Amino acid sequence: MIRIAVIGCGSWGKNYVRSFGSLDGVKLVGLSDLSEQKLSGLEKRYPDAVVTTDYKDLLKIEDLDAVCIATEAVNHYTVARDALAAGKDVLVEKPLATRTDECDELVSLAASKDRILMVGHVFLYNKAVSVLKGYIDEGVLGKIYYIHATRTNLGPIRKDVNAIWDLAPHDISTVSYLVGSQPITVSASGSSYLSDGIQDMAFFSMKYPDDVVANIHVSWLYPRKTRETTIIGSKKMALFDDISTLEKIKLFDKGVMREPSYDSYGDFQLSLRSGDITIPNVEVKEPLLAECLHFLDCVKERKKPISDGVEGRNVVRVIEAVMESIQESGKPVAI
Repeated sequence: MIRIAVIGCGSWGKNYVRSFGSLDGVKLVGLSDLSEQKLSGLEKRYPDAVVTTDYKDLLKIEDLDAVCIATEAVNHYTVARDALAAGKDVLVEKPLATRTDECDELVSLAASKDRILMVGHVFLYNKAVSVLKGYIDEGVLGKIYYIHATRTNLGPIRKDVNAIWDLAPHDISTVSYLVGSQPITVSASGSSYLSDGIQDMAFFSMKYPDDVVANIHVSWLYPRKTRETTIIGSKKMALFDDISTLEKIKLFDKGVMREPSYDSYGDFQLSLRSGDITIPNVEVKEPLLAECLHFLDCVKERKKPISDGVEGRNVVRVIEAVMESIQESGKPVAI
């Protein structure tokens, strides 16, 4: 039995409470949030749990094994540091922290304490992303040329972080996982239309090794909720639509073929190929539940998570570069 506490029971934290509370072999022994209103009713649903507005009370619980942190992003570092220092395995909602040096400290602390440190990059536990990764690794798509991702909606508007810190970790972690490497440079533009100093939209481009480019659009100020990733390969192209319930992935047998050489330089040497569109059957499983199961497995088996502290640190470094590029009017920033 793994005894776990959840710190931060708000809009996303309540999903962690539900997920961990539904799993066998897990006991929720502690719940914390700064808002007593958000804690209201949890005492009845989890009568054996310590329910408190001070997360440090939970770190004193006897035989506590692990902590899940879903507070505001600006508090992730402090709470994770305290939990690791107390000798607990830690799952932190994205981003791991809001500064690279804070991430480095957490990674070092986890290593020195021999503790599991995992980041909630939930899309890495999405079955559709695993299918796309298989296509890339098996050469189904051919050489990857570029990737385009869009993550937009009208709200919710946050005050603790901007839309980049809120939304972009999903796409940065997903693209880097699919490509199998970290970006080399990033260039970005963004604007603050609703609140001064808090970007509610941004466009940024990441350049990876082997001339792979990824373009990302994130926004809180958009008329339609969009969660799409398109991968352009030399053989085929793939579209991942996370909002779709029946057609998560579409595989397009489309591309450009180089024709045999012609007599003169001016003759057209490329032709378009347009074949079938395949919609593979993707098993529908809740990614957050899969993420929680992976964390529990890492705790039991003492193994490295897919989204470990180093991976979380790499995502934060990219976001810092995005912010630096915005401040420099789109100047490319080395990662």
